[in-house]
Amino acid sequence: MTEKRQVNVSALQFACSDDISTNVAAAERLVREAHSKGANIVLIQELFEGYYFCQAQREDFFQRAKPYKNHPTIARMQLLAKELGVVIPVSFFEEANNAHYNSVAIIDADGTDLGIYRKSHIPDGPGYQEKFYFNPGDTGFKVFQTKFAKIGVAICWDQWFPEAARAMVLQGAEVLFYPTAIGSEPQDQGLDSRDHWKRVMQGHAGANVVPLVASNRIGKEIIETEHGPSQITFYGNSFIAGPTGEIVAEADDQVEAVLVAQFDLAMIKSKRQSWGVFRDRRPDLYKVLLTMDGNL
Repeated sequence: MTEKRQVNVSALQFACSDDISTNVAAAERLVREAHSKGANIVLIQELFEGYYFCQAQREDFFQRAKPYKNHPTIARMQLLAKELGVVIPVSFFEEANNAHYNSVAIIDADGTDLGIYRKSHIPDGPGYQEKFYFNPGDTGFKVFQTKFAKIGVAICWDQWFPEAARAMVLQGAEVLFYPTAIGSEPQDQGLDSRDHWKRVMQGHAGANVVPLVASNRIGKEIIETEHGPSQITFYGNSFIAGPTGEIVAEADDQVEAVLVAQFDLAMIKSKRQSWGVFRDRRPDLYKVLLTMDGNL
């Protein structure tokens, strides 16, 4: 009989103000709550230090970026992780000389900084004008060996790409984590991507036979742009999916939440091996994925 390897994962969900100290304090409070519920790995939403500023293309917003080294929020989360014995991926706006990235630092349960992942896929559309601020990430898809599990962490728009999820699980990721900031579309109030967003990630979990954790913010945020105010209402719906894509915990679109779910990674590994989706892969036939237009 396979020995159990149980891990408790958590997704946080809260509304952000545009004040760093307030938001970091809220994140810490919810991490502590997750820990009190038994969580080992706690995911905070994307760019939680402030409003999602990418609604506008403003030069002054580059001042929100800070270097990775000695980043104050990362340092605070290192102390918290060590105190509680939990793993915390920390999303931040990174300045690296003349480059800027949408990044996440992975903090292990003893407070060790295991390194960063830089967001690979950068969106550019009304309300989500990230290409103005962020260079395409140069780290490639990575996995991190934490105290409790080998994890893959990608960021928001990355979650729409099955290649990213597959690449992380191929490298040994046992759980996938996606910090997120997504909501309404300023140019089309009738467009609601919530269910599409959830189904795509449920597919990543099921196709790779791994649990998946998605953390999204809630609340209405208004940013002044060169064309006047822009508004997004973030739809929350943070969730945790199991290894067949089933949702085992989810939040709504209004309320602050701390989701926790437990998984037996040894049992899931056995299921993943026996299901055959990695045994029967044909990478020799996938060269078309290296093209932009499908022509080899």
